Order: sequence, then structure tokens, then C-alpha cells
Amino acid sequence: MQVDPFLLLDHLGPVTWGPGEGIGAPDHPHRGFETVTYLLSGGFQHKDSAGHAGQLGPGDVQWMTAGAGVVHSELPSDEFMRDGGVMHGFQIWVNLPARDKMMKPRYQEIPAARIPQATSTDGKVKVRVIAGQSLGKSAVIETRTPIMFLHFTIQPGGGVFQMVPADHTAIAYVIDGTLRAGFTARPVKEGQMAHFGAGTAVRLTAHASSAANFLLLTGVPLNEPIARHGPFVMNTREEIEQAFSDFQAGKMGKIAADTD
Repeated sequence: MQVDPFLLLDHLGPVTWGPGEGIGAPDHPHRGFETVTYLLSGGFQHKDSAGHAGQLGPGDVQWMTAGAGVVHSELPSDEFMRDGGVMHGFQIWVNLPARDKMMKPRYQEIPAARIPQATSTDGKVKVRVIAGQSLGKSAVIETRTPIMFLHFTIQPGGGVFQMVPADHTAIAYVIDGTLRAGFTARPVKEGQMAHFGAGTAVRLTAHASSAANFLLLTGVPLNEPIARHGPFVMNTREEIEQAFSDFQAGKMGKIAADTD
């Protein structure tokens, strides 16, 4: 998936791992974009070359702005490796505008309890507001460009009109169930994505007999050249080559070894 400004949407699982079986992504670099990790179940731990470390549990969000470059690792938590369980979540790559590609890296880690939630007056629509606004709630996460990231659950027969700025692109990805998307109520099933046309609102409904659980992502297109290779996303091939050179020269740092 590449719908400007979104570069990738990776649906991680759900997959059941036994004790000691969980897998993740050991030390690897990024430059020029943001990674957004949203966990539904399971547990991850992460570290980076700037000395940052943290944990992610169900409902938590990590919004990492790689900027000029960072080396980080994303691995199952010690508890998950000990006990096993169901790992399920998403990682979304958000492009950075040229002016921000070499900014200082930063993390925003928002625990589940701090993610604003709202429910429609009829009780049929619930939303977790990770970025942007919905049903009168505003996110606590700051984004470099205008973005909405909303997790909706709509009960059978329910629906919502979600306002979307006219200059945003908008996509919906169905986690489970069937979403009725747009004013034509086109069915979008589990694992499928809807790409909405221009407008200032999207109509999102569930079938009369089944619920819909999905993500809605919207953002202002950057309309800039994209050069990407592996973990780097820049504007020119020369910038990609420089990123590899800087990484190999150790300019993005390395993750310190545990001392205990």
C-alpha cells in the first residue's frame, strides 16, 4: 500500500505463539519517515541508538519519527516470550516532508489509558482517537503533517459520518467484519481496504447483522518525489545512497548492549 502520505500498512497477525516462539525485528535503521506501531494484543519491547527504551502492551501506540536516522529494535516482551500468546497489531509508515527528513529523531509513546475514546449517542459506534479528531474527542499525539488515525468499532446497523478535511486522502482498512463504505455503502471485507474520493466527510456503516472493526487513516498528500530502499525513504537516489553511507559509517549510532 502506498497512498500519499502513507507508505505502508502492515497488519501484524493475529498469530498465536507458544512460549519462546515469538519473533520481532532486531537492530535495524530508519531515516526519512515515521513508524507508527499500534498493538491490539501481545507485548513488545524496544530500544534505540539514542538510549531510549520502552514497552508496548495492548492498546498502546508508539509514534517514532526517525528523521535523520535511528537504529532501533522491536522484539517481543520478556513476558510474552515466557508465556506466549496472541500477537496482533499494526505498523504504519508515514512519509515525512523534505523539510523534516533530517530532523532530530523523537518518540511519542501513548499508553492505552491515554488514547481518547468516544461513543456515539446510540451506543453503536466506538472510536479510539490515535491522531486527529472524532466524535468530539481530539488526539494527544502530535503529527508532523495533518493526519487522522482512528480505530472504529461499529455494531450491527450502526453508522457514522466522519468529517475529513477536503485536502486529505482517506483510506479504511477492515480488521474484521464487513464495513459499508461511502454513500454507495460498498462492502469492504476483512483484510480489504477502501480508498475514498474527494470530499469533506466519509460515511461508515456496518451491516444490519454484523459488526465492523476497522482503521480509518487520512492525511494531506506531500506530493513530493519518493526515493525508497529498504529502511530509508528520501526524495532522491543520492539521499538514499547517503543514508546507507551514514549508517555504515556508524553515524546513526548503535544500540548499547545490556550490562546486567
